[in-house]
Amino acid sequence: MKKNHKYIFVIGGVMSGVGKGIATASVGKVLQSRGYKVNLVKVDPYLNVDAGTMNPTEHGEAFVLSSGLETDQDMGNYERFLNRDLPEENYLTSGMVYKRVLEKERNLEYGGKCIEAIPHVRDEIRERYERAASVNGSEISVIEIGGTIGDFQNALFMDAARVMHMDNPSSVAFIMVSYLPVPGTLGEMKTRPTQNAIRQLNSYGIQPDFIIGRSPEPLDARRKNKIAKSSGIKPEHVISAPDISSIYDVPLNFDADNLPDLLLKHLKLKPKKKNEIAKDGLKSWKKFANSVKNTKRELNIAVVGKYFDTGDFVLSDAYISVIEAIKFSAYAQGVKPKLTWIDSKNFETGKLKTSMLSDFDGLVVPGGFGTSGVEGIIKAIKYARENKIPYFGLCYGMQLMVVEYARHKASLKGATTREINPKAEHLVIDIMPEQLELMKNKDYGGTMRLGQYPASIKKGTIARKVYKAEEVAERHRHRYEVNPEYVGKLEEAGLVFSGTSPDKTLMEIAELPQSEHPFMVGTQFHPELIARPLDPHPLFTAFIKASYNNKSK
Repeated sequence: MKKNHKYIFVIGGVMSGVGKGIATASVGKVLQSRGYKVNLVKVDPYLNVDAGTMNPTEHGEAFVLSSGLETDQDMGNYERFLNRDLPEENYLTSGMVYKRVLEKERNLEYGGKCIEAIPHVRDEIRERYERAASVNGSEISVIEIGGTIGDFQNALFMDAARVMHMDNPSSVAFIMVSYLPVPGTLGEMKTRPTQNAIRQLNSYGIQPDFIIGRSPEPLDARRKNKIAKSSGIKPEHVISAPDISSIYDVPLNFDADNLPDLLLKHLKLKPKKKNEIAKDGLKSWKKFANSVKNTKRELNIAVVGKYFDTGDFVLSDAYISVIEAIKFSAYAQGVKPKLTWIDSKNFETGKLKTSMLSDFDGLVVPGGFGTSGVEGIIKAIKYARENKIPYFGLCYGMQLMVVEYARHKASLKGATTREINPKAEHLVIDIMPEQLELMKNKDYGGTMRLGQYPASIKKGTIARKVYKAEEVAERHRHRYEVNPEYVGKLEEAGLVFSGTSPDKTLMEIAELPQSEHPFMVGTQFHPELIARPLDPHPLFTAFIKASYNNKSK
């Protein structure tokens, strides 16, 4: 183990989906407020090597790190709460672990031994926990182990944590995030499921040091004492985490319950008082959280997309980074965004008329894949362009903005993207040769244009005015690009490519001049991935300002 490094493992009890990721991010935030360099790590027990091949309508958004690794959406919350980029070492899956163990076995790195789950897989897990701490140069790691106690899939990850605690008890702490139900027929909060979950965790050889009690309402002293007595922990180590309207209040609630200082004391550490992080503490965060609760002026934003009718999935999971990026910029401008989700297929069938978009202050088209609903999106983009409604297109939203412009302004009849019709005459959006080869070989996982790339910003454009920089770096996740063969024709028709790759071959930002439209901008990259509560993305902020000006008119 890294010398003097502290590890906090966050484990789920009773049931999943109660906010373990937000609890982990919040623990990291409050420890950071005490002046410590904190590292947040997510463990996903599934056998996928990464999150890139999983359906966002079932698993939620795939959050792309700067390195290009496609990860679970919790990594996005980690970066947003800590206000910094995290390296790929901070994410691990069972697939990654087993893949590496098998590679080492094939390379005879185990010296011909019989390879088993214990110790070899467990030791690989521990090595990754420690590597993340080393790479980040952090002082405290907070590691969320996905799933719930009792799951077969996460047992080895917990056992690696147990061994680390056994080797150095003063450097490891365990937090269980557990649910306390209030059955409607009883009207009383029940602690027994949590008590049983603690006993089950004990059977793994792990004793929780803290319990974060998730519940519809705050835990009272009686429940805290009951849990403490039955599990052998201090009553003050049972932390109440009731349902709240904003996730950004969670660090403030933890701070009010003295959780960061209790954790530091348990780990034999003291708050730092001299560095810049400690001086600010949670002041800036509290200011932001208050703006979330107290902002009254509303801004009506339409989000037109293609995944909005798929079963019972939750939109907020599939588009969480886009939603939060809009919020961050809106709250910074003193307005509250009211998002309306519009299924683009309704524009195709005539169930909805595009004229209804005139009721909105701005329009966003987020990223996506596939052919369904595309013509409806193009109709919406055309209406926004012709009626001067502020428009912001992200990835596919930029590509379809280019398609719409090619068809209706550049006289390229039937212009489209290879993704929709590979045999079309005018493929203004096409796939790069190297991507085409990958797809022929069915090499899909982790092979898109992924991660952070530089973009050169053209003078005299909206993008240059917004960024105030000649070059920026943004994160990507896509296979298709603006076809270089059509760039000249599109520019002649009035479309401006204000951001390009440094060698000018890839179009990164498309826009219309403000003399033609108040704000019509599309990005090939995903700016939402680097938007933060305390550092909103400038392009989202520019879109919000334009939408507010439109509302005022």
